[in-house]
Amino acid sequence: MSNTPNRASNSAGKPRKREVVHDLNTARSMLPLVRSIVSDVLAARQALDALVPEQERLDRNRRELAWQERQRRYQITDEIAAAERRWAAAVNELNELGVALINDETGEVAFPTKVNGRAAAFSWQQGEPDLKHWQYADDDVRRAIPIEWEKAGTVTATRARRGQP
Repeated sequence: MSNTPNRASNSAGKPRKREVVHDLNTARSMLPLVRSIVSDVLAARQALDALVPEQERLDRNRRELAWQERQRRYQITDEIAAAERRWAAAVNELNELGVALINDETGEVAFPTKVNGRAAAFSWQQGEPDLKHWQYADDDVRRAIPIEWEKAGTVTATRARRGQP
């Protein structure tokens, strides 16, 4: 006999996260908001990229620092913490929308969907004017969204029935 108590899965009482699947029209309608959030992610990432090397330099020389440099060292610690909070808040906001951050340096995000029953995602990154790409979840290749999907507004229209256009 095992000494481990029998517990149901998810016995902590936390709600399970539901799987989010976006259709093309929904993903496109979300794009203005997602674009704004991704801008926040990129701004926080750029701030961190600028501050961390300066903090490392000051930390290496901390014993020889004059008072102004010590003060700057403390200030940078606070600025990094604030940038990390902004980054985390923006990423959390994307997650709440059901959008995954793929790359926080280029601003690439994925809107989960299904294509012919397989996990996939519509892919967008900062600087692109519209949602024009998709990819399977297990594939790194970004493909152009087919014209048929544009007309239908959904990915379920990708299967043509025999004898029908």
